[in-house]
Amino acid sequence: MVGVLVGLIRHPSHQTHTSTTEMHWVDESQCRQCHQPQFEDWQGSHHQLAMLPPTEDSVRGDFDNARPRHDTESLHFFRENDEFHVRATSADGTPDEFRVAYTFGWAPLQQYLLEMENGQLQALGMAWDTERERWFPLYPEATDAHHPLHWTQPTQNANTHCIECHTSGFQLGYDAKRDHFDSHWRDLGVGCQACHGPASEHLTWARGPERHSDTGPADKGFPLSLTPGTRQLETCAQCHSRRTPLGHPVYGERLDDNYLVSQLSADLYQVDGKILDEVFEHGSFMQSRMQQAGVECSDCHNPHSGQLRAPGNAVCTQCHNPEGQTIRPGLDGSGLQAGDYGNPDHHHHAPGSPGAQCRNCHMPGKVYMGNDLRHDHSFSSPDPVQARALGHSDACMDCHADKKDDELITTFRRWYPDHQPRDSGYARTLFKARAGRPGAARALLAQLARDDLPALRRAALVAELPNYPSAAAQRQLFEALDHPHPNVRRAAIDSATALLPPEQLTPRLRTLLDDPVRAVRVSAAEQMLMLGSRLDASLFEEYEQLQLSLLANAETHFNLANLYQATGRDEQVAPHLRAALERSPAFSPAAIALGQWLDQQTPGAGLPLLQEQARTYPDDANLQHALGLARIRARQLRTGIQALQRAHRLAPDNSQYAWVLAVALHDTGERERALQLLRDQVRQHPANRPLRLGLISYLPAGEERDRLLNELRDLNPDDPVVQAARLQTGMTRKSIPTWGDQ
Repeated sequence: MVGVLVGLIRHPSHQTHTSTTEMHWVDESQCRQCHQPQFEDWQGSHHQLAMLPPTEDSVRGDFDNARPRHDTESLHFFRENDEFHVRATSADGTPDEFRVAYTFGWAPLQQYLLEMENGQLQALGMAWDTERERWFPLYPEATDAHHPLHWTQPTQNANTHCIECHTSGFQLGYDAKRDHFDSHWRDLGVGCQACHGPASEHLTWARGPERHSDTGPADKGFPLSLTPGTRQLETCAQCHSRRTPLGHPVYGERLDDNYLVSQLSADLYQVDGKILDEVFEHGSFMQSRMQQAGVECSDCHNPHSGQLRAPGNAVCTQCHNPEGQTIRPGLDGSGLQAGDYGNPDHHHHAPGSPGAQCRNCHMPGKVYMGNDLRHDHSFSSPDPVQARALGHSDACMDCHADKKDDELITTFRRWYPDHQPRDSGYARTLFKARAGRPGAARALLAQLARDDLPALRRAALVAELPNYPSAAAQRQLFEALDHPHPNVRRAAIDSATALLPPEQLTPRLRTLLDDPVRAVRVSAAEQMLMLGSRLDASLFEEYEQLQLSLLANAETHFNLANLYQATGRDEQVAPHLRAALERSPAFSPAAIALGQWLDQQTPGAGLPLLQEQARTYPDDANLQHALGLARIRARQLRTGIQALQRAHRLAPDNSQYAWVLAVALHDTGERERALQLLRDQVRQHPANRPLRLGLISYLPAGEERDRLLNELRDLNPDDPVVQAARLQTGMTRKSIPTWGDQ
């Protein structure tokens, strides 16, 4: 089995530290011969039970002619000839029957993968609650088959989205010409070689004389050593992170060569870094002081059973103890404060109560997928004062939701009179920047001047720089483009278009196309493709090959269409956009791009396509916005503005939609409506610089205009617009950059 070991899109400056092409997978029953304790730990673990054939022992749900309550799809779960089946009745009353191909997960919920005709395995949206022993919908809103989260949609295709992390040695096996999956794997579940890599050379080592000497290789014949201080964190993060694959992942490659790891964006993480959306453990842990001290997953978890190393608080007091001694050499214990952390003098709760448990205060949980409680791994400290001020969650407030904030804060201050946030102002600065509070720009620059910021947090701050331009912000951006951590370089690439003129940006992006890390190269390529047209196709050979390796995804065909349009291969643009819609009819970016492309070829030709898509998916704000623009281009002003208004109603927080609607209203004579819309938007999104400048550009000289400029000065006294205002008394609309200039 070499499938997971080959397929890396090679780059001259990116060499694998060791060759895995000569290694191969082995029968894992051989592992048990020497590693009996580890094998017994693994048996019955969530890793071992991650994906199984459906049997009497593995299926936990009720398939005895069960019909779930509150089920809008009329699902029927039953058995037939020792097989497990699901019958789904569609809206028109037509029943479809599907065989359960695999169980997916073990507890606290179990899903079921249904077998489709073209080799697809779809994850059913109705799951079994193993604790309450009942069926429940994972996505109650996805009752319509057109909904993007409906179990028949591409978002629930387990081949492309799920199975990789529930099997060992997964190969997608997608044939684009036939639109057919022949996915297979070495083993079901997460086995030894899923983490340790192919074991053939390890067996050779184990049978040879080096096994009994001190001079043998540290990795003992494996592609990687997973002992603390090596590549353990990256190996776990291959699955325990929110990420997008970059081609077919290759065992042993760096995390950022295999995946585009998600940043700390406002839709995924709270302002203090705690988890918000389902992001798993890696992103929060990489912000923690524990990670900076060298703590790794196996210090707290048994890597084979997945269980904690010790029960309850004992896993924490391995290091947080009266002696202030770390559990093992190699950990930086300089920040440890010796103390009896289990004493009520520390936690102020009754011994044995929930408030006396370390994880309840320092790892507050959040429920995903209906009933799956996941604990935050940034190891934050409770701080109800900051939580109320910044609007993030807090362990005290969550646990004592029945009490008023003031009461909790008074008690907290009495217990911890000297408490200060442990992040040196990071959360408050990020809040200021995102909320548009006075002093945001200077606070951002002060945080970025720190040398102890975790890389993911630095990247989050860099992402806020576009709303606070200045010469100092440009300097920070240039430093970020050269930062050692790829996530910081990626954030700088995404921010660069707003802060750098094209003559500076383009050559810098071309340099980053040769970055040693693939995630950075991909980000640079995508940014360059957004900037220009008729670009040199040879610059994007790696990017193109990466996309061609992922043709099962609609997004990939969309990316290819953008690439071919930018590099002058016009004949390939429309076919890939149509292929994207064939794979995912609800993927609106492809429909919008195809409509615009058809319009470029023949004015008005794209309008029927957009009208049909908008009828099929009436709640898609992207489609409504694109339809409005298309109608305006076709001089259908009234219906065009109606579509723009609908887009704004569907996505009221989308500032671009609000700005375009305001322009349309203003230019068709509804000046007051346009101004009021922009005023409302600026009030709701005071950090949004383009909106503020757009409103200023529509206002005559006067009190309101001066107030907006003064607010901008309070946010960022070094803003070029503020500097220009100081040099001139009357600013014309032409002198103020608007949205399109940003």
